[in-house]
Amino acid sequence: MKKTIFLFAFALASIACNNTPTASKDFKTAYIDTAKLMEESTEAKDIEAKYKDKSKVMGSQLEAEVNRFKSDAASFKQNAAANGQAWAQQKGAELQQREQQLNYAQQAMLQQLQQESGVEMDTLVKSYKNIIKTFGKEKGYDYIYGTGDAQSILYAKDNYDITKEVIKLVNDKYKSGDKKAEKTDKAKDDKK
Repeated sequence: MKKTIFLFAFALASIACNNTPTASKDFKTAYIDTAKLMEESTEAKDIEAKYKDKSKVMGSQLEAEVNRFKSDAASFKQNAAANGQAWAQQKGAELQQREQQLNYAQQAMLQQLQQESGVEMDTLVKSYKNIIKTFGKEKGYDYIYGTGDAQSILYAKDNYDITKEVIKLVNDKYKSGDKKAEKTDKAKDDKK
């Protein structure tokens, strides 16, 4: 009796497995090279350029402080022998404290830039996931996999690669968003 039930269950499971969508001849799959998508996306490039510029501005402010510190350190070395050991110890401690503060400021600046750009890139990735999801539904894909830095595919035929198509889609969408923003800005300026 148990063998009959087991055989019946096995037969039922086999039939059910043969009726899954994966056995269908209409199964449609593709993959996207996510690293390439992020490298060639106009919006990702704009975000990278924005933070590169911001880093230069913030870095130049810090660089001025570093140059003043270097000048003071050079002056300290020249005057240390002439002003005595007590003066040298006091000024040396002050210079060490300033150097530490400059190091902390540099670390804080880098952390701030990483945090801000990280938030924007996370938002961009979420946006791209939504775009890819919509794209997949519209094109009738059963699965779209990701390759690149975080690989989830070890091999795929090149004809399944839709990376270029998605890059064009996100770049077109980004460009059309810029035009809408420009129109909104121009309308605001016209009202003034």
